[in-house]
Amino acid sequence: MRIKVSCLLSEEKNWRMLLYFKECNAIFLGENTYPAYLQVLFSTGCYNQNMKVLVIEDEHKIANSIKQGLEQEHYVVDVAYDGTAGYDLASSEPFDVIILDRLLPGLDGLRLCKQLREENIHTPILMLTAKVQVEDRVEGLNTGADDYLTKPFAFEELLARVKALGRRPKEVATTLMTVSDLTVDTATFEVKRSGERVQLSAREFALLEYLMRHSEKTLTKEQIMQHVWNYDANILPNTVEVFIGYLRNKIDKPFSHKKPLIHTVRGFGYKIGE
Repeated sequence: MRIKVSCLLSEEKNWRMLLYFKECNAIFLGENTYPAYLQVLFSTGCYNQNMKVLVIEDEHKIANSIKQGLEQEHYVVDVAYDGTAGYDLASSEPFDVIILDRLLPGLDGLRLCKQLREENIHTPILMLTAKVQVEDRVEGLNTGADDYLTKPFAFEELLARVKALGRRPKEVATTLMTVSDLTVDTATFEVKRSGERVQLSAREFALLEYLMRHSEKTLTKEQIMQHVWNYDANILPNTVEVFIGYLRNKIDKPFSHKKPLIHTVRGFGYKIGE
């Protein structure tokens, strides 16, 4: 979870603090202070959740330029450099807008867009392409893209189109996730089991939220590292095991009369479920 502390610091320092939290919050905030700290932010109104954008573009220079520009506008940006990786992210993580190149290795943009729509994933998609023919634009829109932008383009125009797509009404989604007697509220960051509140650190909460969003599915260590930690984070090979252990100590062990909810699937990964 990425939080911007908007009422405490100047804009420049504010953004640096966000990046610091993003990299180091589990250590900086301490083992048990994350929920309480967030409650302070929420109660004083001193927060702003940023729009999350996925950029799927195989030209690294273009992808990184878009990422840098959007981050300067205070968007949270993930990047995938091929269609397969882009599809994996788009189908498993919530995004406000997807910027999708049409010509991609692995899985091209048209097929990727069509697959997402067939799976009822309706995240607004801005398709990028070097093709300028009307027929090409129509084909992209007919596969499910919401907007189209031809290369080369001015970043100001891309930004305006992203903002416009982000303003479109979204389906209201519940913030409460439940597995057996375990509940996680992503709006208040409250975790309860059997009605008892469970205190988690920032990273523990992010890990539990990811497991809950994919309950009854086995997640590999690689998937967990990619989605719970930043791509460029320096983590040790046993980091996932360590944090799974932290969760078990708080979610399962204090409730020994209940069935454990966090399971190890030998040789594959971890899952949460009954």
